[in-house]
Amino acid sequence: MAGYLSRMRRGRPLVTLKLALSLDGCIALANGESRWITGPESRAHVHVERARADMILVGRGTYEVDAPRLDVRIEGIEDRSPARALLTRGAAPDGWTRIGAPEEVAALPGVNDLFVEGGAETAASFLRADLVDRLLLYRAPILIGGGGQAALGDIGLTSLGDAHGRWTLHDRRPLGSDLLEVYERNR
Repeated sequence: MAGYLSRMRRGRPLVTLKLALSLDGCIALANGESRWITGPESRAHVHVERARADMILVGRGTYEVDAPRLDVRIEGIEDRSPARALLTRGAAPDGWTRIGAPEEVAALPGVNDLFVEGGAETAASFLRADLVDRLLLYRAPILIGGGGQAALGDIGLTSLGDAHGRWTLHDRRPLGSDLLEVYERNR
């Protein structure tokens, strides 16, 4: 119901942002390698989260580097794969919906739950627009170091005081050797 209620109250879908990161906050090596930061239990959990969404969105960089399928690969719920969207200034490939800016998600017909799996810039653009309602952080017990790609780009923060009080920890649990943290946006 949360997605439906978001659509009714805010005029837009409930937006869940998923990030898979190392302990030091990296989403990939310097060369872009990101498969697989997290273990099989975390990846299976992501597929369940995908199955709950109406649409899944990535950015152009993730699309070009990872060529993601963005489907649900758990036996018995494969038919629950969400529609796919691409955050891009250019054209979207066949079978994908083009989103030119995060704010455009409000106009997506029939989408109450949007799952964002994009890279650092896509994640940052949704956070900067204050459109993220739920944050899923999958932390793997690995360190990548200074050469790694940071999880987020610029989110428009100008004061540490503005960063506090925005998020509440809703759930924390181990998934294999990884740790899942679920935060909800305080509104």
